[in-house]
Amino acid sequence: MNTEDEYKNNPLHGVGLEQVLNELVDQYDWEILFAYMNLNCFKTNPSIKSSVKFLKKTIWAKEKVEAFYLYQYKGLPKADDIQFELSPRERIVPAHQKPREPAELSFEDAERLRVKKAKVTRERGASSFNPWNK
Repeated sequence: MNTEDEYKNNPLHGVGLEQVLNELVDQYDWEILFAYMNLNCFKTNPSIKSSVKFLKKTIWAKEKVEAFYLYQYKGLPKADDIQFELSPRERIVPAHQKPREPAELSFEDAERLRVKKAKVTRERGASSFNPWNK
């Protein structure tokens, strides 16, 4: 199988951002999406139209949603270091990796992940040189 075929195996290949959001909202809901991704477009008067508009202008948020789609909704294994450097749409998905059922998500799990990320962020901040920490 060549690289082009592996690229086409990416579940985002040929799928528009609006369709991605529709699938995610249908499977979960706006509240769960906000709890996991912490994007205000999912909290304040959420709609597909306004979210698509925001995500098209905000590349980091769009990539966050697309990664969530690949790894939570489609259940693919996490990308390796090389693929992680690419945007989710550009990642190559080997032919043997097939989408699975969407992950079961909960507010409790979202909070656990938020606490874990905050801890990692604090540890990174404490370990880096900061001249104000004397």
